This record gives sequence, C-alpha cells and structure tokens, in this order.
Amino acid sequence: MKHTAFQALPLGAIKPAGWLHDQLRIQADGLTGHLEEHWADVGPNNGWIGGTGESWERGPYYVDGLLPLAYLLEDEALIVKANRWVEWSLASQREDGSFGPERIETVNNDVSREYDWWHYMIMLKVLTQYAEASQDARVEPFLSRYFRYVHRNIVEKPLKGWAQARGMEMLLSIEWLHERTQEPFLLELAEIIAQQTTDWTRVFHDFPFWRKVEQWDWKTHVVNVAMGTKAPAVRYALTGDERERAAIHRGIDSLMTYHGQAHGMFSGDEWLSGTHPSQGVELCAVVEYMFSLEQLTRIFGEGRFGDILEHVAFNALPATIAKDWTSHQYDQQVNQVMCNVAPRNWSNSADANLFGLEPNFGCCTANMHQGWPKFVSHLWMKDRDGGLAAVSYAPSIINAKVGAGNAQAEITVSGGYPFRESVEMAIQLSEKVEFGISMRIPAWCEAPVLSINGEKLELHAANGYAKVVREWKDGDKLTLHLPMTVRTVTRNLLAVSVERGPLVYALPVKENWQLVKPRARFHDWEIYPQSPW
Repeated sequence: MKHTAFQALPLGAIKPAGWLHDQLRIQADGLTGHLEEHWADVGPNNGWIGGTGESWERGPYYVDGLLPLAYLLEDEALIVKANRWVEWSLASQREDGSFGPERIETVNNDVSREYDWWHYMIMLKVLTQYAEASQDARVEPFLSRYFRYVHRNIVEKPLKGWAQARGMEMLLSIEWLHERTQEPFLLELAEIIAQQTTDWTRVFHDFPFWRKVEQWDWKTHVVNVAMGTKAPAVRYALTGDERERAAIHRGIDSLMTYHGQAHGMFSGDEWLSGTHPSQGVELCAVVEYMFSLEQLTRIFGEGRFGDILEHVAFNALPATIAKDWTSHQYDQQVNQVMCNVAPRNWSNSADANLFGLEPNFGCCTANMHQGWPKFVSHLWMKDRDGGLAAVSYAPSIINAKVGAGNAQAEITVSGGYPFRESVEMAIQLSEKVEFGISMRIPAWCEAPVLSINGEKLELHAANGYAKVVREWKDGDKLTLHLPMTVRTVTRNLLAVSVERGPLVYALPVKENWQLVKPRARFHDWEIYPQSPW
C-alpha cells in the first residue's frame, strides 16, 4: 500500500487560524458541541455508549466529526465528550476481536438486523483519528484484533447493502494500520474487501446515469456516489493500476456533465437528479464528497482534486448550514428562493429544505459535523521526499518534520484566502534544512506570482502543483499571489453562474425566517424572500 503521492499529516498537526478557527468555534458552540443534549439518537441512551437506543450509524457518524473538532480546537470539554465514545468502544472488544453494540437498533428499514459491517467502518475512522491525536497505544492492537476477526468471518458474512457500496471506508482503516504494523494478513484482507465492494471503477468508467434517476439504486444514491468517488483511488493505493486514476477522472467529468451544480457538487435529492438548479443536494453527500476529495488528493497528488474540494467547501458546505450552526438542511438547492414545507420535484419529503434539527431524515444531523474539521486536517500533506504540499491556503498553522532528518517546521498560513488573493506563509525551523514545498496552483488562476523573502521566483506547475526545493532557514517568508478574475460559467438551459477564484457569487436576498417547530434550542425554520429575486 505505497502507491500514494502524499501522506496525510496526523490529526492535530494542522491547526485552524483566522476565519477558519472562528468557523470551527461556531460549530462547536452550535449543533456539534451540544447535539447530545438535544437529540436522543446520539444522547445518553445511544448503543455506542452502552445504551439501548440507536446503535447503527448515527453515533459513529456524530463522533467522526466531533472528535477531530475537539482536538483541533484543543477544547478539553469537547475532548472529554468525544473520548467517552472512544473509551466505550475500546472497552467493548470481545475475545474474538469484535466490538461495539450487541444488536442493531436503527430507524433504517433497509438494514439487516442479522449482521452489518457498515457502522463499524465509521467507528474505525474515529479510532484512527483518535490514535493520531492522542498517541494512545491501545488502538493499534485493538484494530489488529478486530481485522483478524473480520478476516475470519468476511467470506461467510460478506459485505452487503450499505457496507458493500461503502467498503472502501474500511480499506482506509486497513491501509492506516498496515502502514504502522506491516502485518501481512492485512493485505489479504484488503484484497477481499476490495473484491466485495461495489465496483465503482466500472461505474465511473462506463457511467450509464445520463439523466435524473427516478428509482432506487445503490449506485445512484448520492451519498454512496460521493463516498464511491474515492474507491478507485483506494484500489490504486493497493495495485498502482493507472486504470483506476483514469476511471475517477472520467467519473467526475460525467457526474458534472449530467448532474453538476454551480457550487461544485453533483445533484442528489436521494438519487442523482440531473443538472437543473432546483434539484436538491443532500448534506451528507457534501461532507462525504469533501472527504473523498481529500483522499483523492492524498493518493494521486493532483491539483484538480484540491480545486474541486475548495469549490465544495467554500460554497456548498456553508450554504446548507445556518451561519450560527443551530440548524441545517437535508437538501439544498442552487436556485433556492425559499425554504418551506412544500412538494418539490424530488424523491425526498416536503420538509427536506427546511433549516432545522432533523429535516427529512436524521442521517445528515449525525453526519454533517466532519466537513470543516477534516478539511482542516487535510489542508497540507507530506510528500514522499520529506517535503510538504499545500492543498488549500485557508489560514492555518502546520507543524511537521521535514527533510531527511528530524528538522521540525512550523508554517503559519495567513492572508484571508479565499476572500483575498495573496497568501502569506511564514516558516519557522529548528535548523536549516533542504526540502520541497509543493504549492497547489488552482486551474482558475492564470498568472500566479511567488515571492520568497521579497524576491520573485519563476513557477513551473505540473499536475496542478508548483514545487520549490531549496535549503530553507528559520524566518523565511513566502508570498503567493493568486489573481482572481470574475468569470461566468454557462449551465443548465443557458443559465449562468458568476465566480471569482474558488467562490461562487449569490444574490443577497433579504431573508424572513419563520419559526415552524420550536424546541429548547435547535428549532425548525421556513425562510421566505423579503427582497426581489
């Protein structure tokens, strides 16, 4: 499993700064930091902390965002809250290596109560993040025992349903453990899981879904598709087969041609829904596509995936969550002139675009929390030569070993990107050291300018990255100027979107928020326009 261009930095190596830190703080003060107090599905009776309530995906989904948020903010109260879920899982492991709740309790009627692998896949991602942030030595042997359990049982009890569509999520955790332990059986298990997982490589290569989908299909469910976009990359990490790379490029091109939206997402108001701007996009799909793009960047090292990641993160993600993080939508629309209970041309319920606690269905209420924290933890990555790669220039502070030895670097990124054109990168080093810094040059930027300590340097980009290798010293400063021009993009039925850099402009319609369902804190709201549109 060494066919990757970059390596992710451990959780906590990158800290948010500036507006991005403020955004995470708002999230912590809103739904993420207080959901357990107001939503029973992840409350004290959840099965993943020993209760008799919901014990399928909702608890793990929630902690998959809560835990990285807590450690990124270094918020002790949130860390205690997140670690409670971790400790219960670690303590629940049985002699055969299995762990977790004894039975499956869920409102999802399409889940087998006999056995299911999907919800464990999410908790595995929680545990690997926890291990990186805490350095807890219990996690690796725990995972090894669990994967031996999977290895013994996966042929007799193969992936099915949600787990079959999403098996690549388990492959990520197998890859994580194999990098650390080199246990041979993990490679054999990875091959089995890859074979049992939906063949997303073929789906994206052939892509038969040219129109709005009207019937249920595992391969057109928008969240499955968003997760599935990482599958060819994860398979590539196993095999190095370039057909995997070609398939995902073709797949993303097809998704955007037949279902693309102005904010960088493909539509899906449960299933892929075409290019009309009034079709919905599910919030779960937004955060899962972001995570997939982060993995595509890590494995392939191509700037295109960072371009798409920013497009989604800076537009689709904030559009569907209230600015104070006290409500969210299930489905957002690019052309959304009102949010109210009314039938729409989609397969979801009439309340799916309300801003509320649990509009339409609760999966997004549980899963929305990972978007910003995982974006932060993938802003920069390591290359295979001891260098660093900038995936996005949002304000942050990066700490990592660089070069061939043990030199420690701290890079402070400032400048207000993406709202400003210039990015400042200040380097602090424990010693002089030679290493490379690969800077993503967005496809929308035609004339980037790099200065090091005030001296301009000629840039040469390949695969969307310009790499500068030199001996760096403490106090070096880089300024990357990324001129942003206003441009228009023609879309469905000759409609036009207006963009500048990675941002999509929106008409500032005055809003009238009307209370639909009051609660102790996280209410449901309809929103009506109060100005011309």
